[in-house]
Amino acid sequence: MPYSHAPLSAGPDPRPAEARADIRLVVTDMDGTLLDDAKKAPAGLAQALRLLRERGVLFCPASGRQYATLAREFEGVADGMVFIAENGTYVVRDGIELSSDPLAAGVAAGIAVAARQLAAGGADVGAVVCGKRSAYIERADEPFLAEVRKYYLNHRVVDDVTAVDDEIIKVALFAFGSAEHTVAPALAPFAATHQVVVSGEHWVDVMNRTANKGAAVRRLQRELGITPAQTMVFGDYLNDLEMLDTAEWSFAMANAHPEVVRRARHLAPSNNDNGVLRTLARVLDLPLPL
Repeated sequence: MPYSHAPLSAGPDPRPAEARADIRLVVTDMDGTLLDDAKKAPAGLAQALRLLRERGVLFCPASGRQYATLAREFEGVADGMVFIAENGTYVVRDGIELSSDPLAAGVAAGIAVAARQLAAGGADVGAVVCGKRSAYIERADEPFLAEVRKYYLNHRVVDDVTAVDDEIIKVALFAFGSAEHTVAPALAPFAATHQVVVSGEHWVDVMNRTANKGAAVRRLQRELGITPAQTMVFGDYLNDLEMLDTAEWSFAMANAHPEVVRRARHLAPSNNDNGVLRTLARVLDLPLPL
């Protein structure tokens, strides 16, 4: 399939039904992709999910968000849905863990200490230590908590995040400035052995090298017998790059990071222009009122 960065229109598909894409798996990032800038889901999402389910298409949110947060977002329509949470480190279907990629003992503590050192040096940052049961934070000021609540429904303020009793799958650092320019360079020592991924304007995630959204999608494809030609993927930021490589139908949002646009095969309308649903309607001929 040739690469095309021409945006797809929302009009009817002129091709005969037998010539349309045989999509079996739709994977989408959440923030900056499916959700608009106000963190709101598109109005036609429930209808789109019903139509996809009727056609035997599996819909899979893939996000840096916590599983509990994703499950709340899709409450009432999540039956059978696979959630790729915490940037691929934790994959769940119907409340049952399908796979996970925990950090080795001591690694999360080292990253948390690095975050403390950054803060002591004047950076306005905080660490979120992400376990399977909960996320753990030491900062309790309201501006930081407001950011944590957006992505981590289950979170606890503790005295020492290095001493929590949980299986840690990721450590996320939030910066009130540019995470790409302030936090990521400070975590360079961890990049030799782990992934240090800029997952948003203000977030950097540290995970095992084997963990990313793309690895989770590939495992899902193998288990379900779904090919890249039957997979459609949407993303907007650097933590979506590996995921884009898993699908022949890979879409960067119009608002995406330039590297994501270069990596994807196609360009979708922006997250504020209902780009995911408009593209699904166009490619799969879904009768959505868009």
